[in-house]
Amino acid sequence: MRRSAEIGGLLALMLLTDARRAARTGSNGGLIPLDKQDRTRWDQAQITEGVPLISTWLSQGVVGRYQVQAPIAAIHDEARNIASTDWPQILAFYQLRKWMSDDRWSRGTARNRAIAASMVHGPEAALMHLDALAADARIATHYRLDAARAHLYERAGDIAKAVFHFKAAAQRTANFAERNYLLAKASRVLPKG
Repeated sequence: MRRSAEIGGLLALMLLTDARRAARTGSNGGLIPLDKQDRTRWDQAQITEGVPLISTWLSQGVVGRYQVQAPIAAIHDEARNIASTDWPQILAFYQLRKWMSDDRWSRGTARNRAIAASMVHGPEAALMHLDALAADARIATHYRLDAARAHLYERAGDIAKAVFHFKAAAQRTANFAERNYLLAKASRVLPKG
């Protein structure tokens, strides 16, 4: 039963995540973050197929990590835009994921929880979550931690720190598209003139 439920949760997560594939990159191959994606390019058939699977597998009474991650993807997929996203519900699912098992609590999920916390409680609260993550040597120098900090500092209006962390993240990633995106973000947030 647990295996079937996890497979169902994984299928839902795959459908809901893949539904956004066409909108993730621009015509030049550059990355497009979730808040800038053209949601009309999302595959509604995959969303329509994936969302009901969540209810099916959550009702089995055995909840695994994919059954917790899939609703997060569904909340994003069903929102009209980033502002109408149910961030408190996403934050609650990330908290549930953390409570499920600390040994399965990934650093990436912890970072995403901090971003959700920023949408609910503001960027300053989320930066405290990231400071706690930085104590973990496995993530302290990972580019995604710097990228998350950069976005949060940008939202908080601290442009100097945002630019610093965008550039630090760009130096640490080996992915060319991510590096270009991060350097472009650093350039765009700098005051003009």
